[in-house]
Amino acid sequence: MGADPVAGQVTADDRIGVAIVDDHPVVVEGVRSWLAAEPRLAVVAAGEDPDRVLAEAGRRAEVILLDLRLRGRMVLDKVSELSMAGRRVVVYSEHTDQETILAALDAGAVAFLAKHEGREHCVRTVLAAAADRPYVPPALAGAIVGDRRADRPVLSDQEREALLLWFQSMSKASVARRMRISEHTVKQYVDRARIKYARAGRPAATKSALLARAIEDGLVRPDEIGNYRSYASPDRPTP
Repeated sequence: MGADPVAGQVTADDRIGVAIVDDHPVVVEGVRSWLAAEPRLAVVAAGEDPDRVLAEAGRRAEVILLDLRLRGRMVLDKVSELSMAGRRVVVYSEHTDQETILAALDAGAVAFLAKHEGREHCVRTVLAAAADRPYVPPALAGAIVGDRRADRPVLSDQEREALLLWFQSMSKASVARRMRISEHTVKQYVDRARIKYARAGRPAATKSALLARAIEDGLVRPDEIGNYRSYASPDRPTP
């Protein structure tokens, strides 16, 4: 992945906490070693029981790397539960058919990572999830491109612009200044987008979940996020 000058400046207190939930010890240890090699990340808990792992990790776990199949059962309900609680869930699975990937996103996962995609994609996906920024590994990209479902919400131009600026880590107050509207109106645009997704049966309770939905549906492109980043950087981010 190459040297990162920023990584060398990260202290132990600054590292991003990651919880790993998988029922195969060899997978847990492999992923733990991948993440441990990245100075910006710290594995704070790991195991096969998501409730026990998160009880151990507490709020130190900023990202949860969750195997979609635990002890013989698909755990989309756990993805939904954690997402609704405001947790950033990255689904990590060997099940990479389009239906499963999109179902994981619809349950609230902020990203989907195929187990065969390796260390580089794993680390980049976790770092992006922690920063509420998009990163689309190959399996996820393929599922999104092939998605032709009819339940995509239709956003107005103003709603889309407000979301795009907000996803750039701009505060809602800064978005309001940029669009020359009130901060209350910006909040209305964001809330309307959430309502539209909820009505479509695809709730997006958190900022990261809403970003995942917007990218999934082609309402926002990852390259658009990147293009706006430096333009918005003077503004302090808000969750």
